[in-house]
Amino acid sequence: KFKNKIKNVALVVEDWPSRELLTSQGLGDNETLLGFYYGIPSTARGADYGVGPTLPDTITIFQGPTEEEAGGDPERVREIVKETIWHEYAHYFGIDDHGIEKLPRKF
Repeated sequence: KFKNKIKNVALVVEDWPSRELLTSQGLGDNETLLGFYYGIPSTARGADYGVGPTLPDTITIFQGPTEEEAGGDPERVREIVKETIWHEYAHYFGIDDHGIEKLPRKF
């Protein structure tokens, strides 16, 4: 349903979120991120978006926290990655964390 509406987004896997990213998100020492969306949400892109070279938005999945959360279960890793990508694409579509909590999970 949304696949054709997603433009200029790269999916990236990194080992762990940086301390700077965690701090910028207000997370403490015992908190982490499973994923992160960086870019301009599709709802905030103006008419000039994409004129000239435009780097893609990124959705980053963090492998270390994902594997820890899954507790070594490969099926659970897949579930977490699927949920995390869904969550980050919701940010791409301009939905904040509060709005995401209200969305039905259909994937």
